[in-house]
Amino acid sequence: MKIVHRIYLSDAVNISLIFIVGFFAIQAFSELMMKFHFMEIADSLNTAFLEMRIAEKNYLLYGDKESLNSICTRISETIPTLTEERSNIEQVTGSIYYNRLVQLLADYRSNVRALLDGHGGETQVRDSGHVLRTFSEDIIQMERDKVAGIIERSKSILRLAFWAAIGFALFFTQWNARSIRRALKQIVELTRAIAKGDFSRPAKKPSADELGAVIQAISTMSEELHRREEEIVRSKRLASIGVLVAGVAHELNNPLNNISMIAQTFIELHDKLGSEQQLEFMNQIDEETERLRVTIRNLLDFAKPKDKQITSRDLNEVAQKCLGLVQNMLTIGNIRTKLDFDEQMPMLCLDEHQIQQVLVNMMINAIQAMQPGGVLRVTTRFLPALERAEMEISDTGKGIPPGQLDYIFDPFFSTKEEGGTGLGLWVSYGIIKNHGGDIRVQSVVNEGTTFTVMLPVNLDKCVKRSDTNAEHHDR
Repeated sequence: MKIVHRIYLSDAVNISLIFIVGFFAIQAFSELMMKFHFMEIADSLNTAFLEMRIAEKNYLLYGDKESLNSICTRISETIPTLTEERSNIEQVTGSIYYNRLVQLLADYRSNVRALLDGHGGETQVRDSGHVLRTFSEDIIQMERDKVAGIIERSKSILRLAFWAAIGFALFFTQWNARSIRRALKQIVELTRAIAKGDFSRPAKKPSADELGAVIQAISTMSEELHRREEEIVRSKRLASIGVLVAGVAHELNNPLNNISMIAQTFIELHDKLGSEQQLEFMNQIDEETERLRVTIRNLLDFAKPKDKQITSRDLNEVAQKCLGLVQNMLTIGNIRTKLDFDEQMPMLCLDEHQIQQVLVNMMINAIQAMQPGGVLRVTTRFLPALERAEMEISDTGKGIPPGQLDYIFDPFFSTKEEGGTGLGLWVSYGIIKNHGGDIRVQSVVNEGTTFTVMLPVNLDKCVKRSDTNAEHHDR
């Protein structure tokens, strides 16, 4: 049987139980509502009977005949109520109880009138009133007992239905779980074999349910993987090498061409050049050589990060220093800055020079994206609950297209039309990861980009390192 059919069967059983319980619950509810309505009527009658007995006692104690008139008036008001609610009362108590109640009320009224007319005695009034009151209370108590019985019966049915539903649910769950576990075990064994390079079909025949179909599909896929494994590995390797070689070739080609042209020019004009001009040519060659050296060093720094020179530093001060380094670019580009530094920022354990490299690179990217004009916003936050410090560097530049956001940390990928090496963010990402942090980027085209640098905060570690550094600086 398929899993879906088992689930349908389990649902059908549970729904049937729910309908059965619902049927009994509705019946019990209807009966209770009828009983409660009767109890309201009975309470109202009982109240009226109590008022009659009170008026009766007033007459017996004080001889006030107005009290007898009050009893007759109250009886006259009660009889229409009994007549109107006759069907409801008989439905609950039966016609015998209803007729008995009406008869007792009529007897009580007759005795009261006889006493009022001077033809009866007080004893008859007292006895008939007592019998009426007692009969009314007996009916109410009887119906209360019936209500309690209905409630107890309903509780028993619900309790039985609850345990029945639990039992069926456990039965079907175990039934389904056994077959699913067997199939999942086959899937796990098959996937582990594929992960180890074993693409053979499973020894056991798959079951006829949906998981069996999954096992069959995985077996077919493993055969296809076996056939294409070497081709996939080879193509991936070639693609990675192609990206790396293309990036390196592009970054090294321009400085090499410049060095070649400068050297050729120097050879042709050597005899005509003065010492200062020769020195200028050599300086140009040295500058282009430095460009090559920086590109290669960036690659090596990311691939094999050097040991960090960890010190205890204030992230706000580090950001302030970085802004000082790019202040000239901000002035030339007519770019305003908005700073929002968290004054509660603790000391962080970090390599100040590496973090400066990251922040300066991001600030320069932001400036270049905004020129001319714009706003550079630098914000720091301390999140004690997460034990994390954050710095946001936001610009109001042209933004990054959504299709490029997934690649901006890739080596040699640049959003700049010219002059970009595509290594700055790559190296920055490596530095932050090496500090145990992360970088997040958000961007909207024509509105701006926000880079968020997240660094871990270990307060105990930082305090200790801060003390150590303080002692070191004192020396």
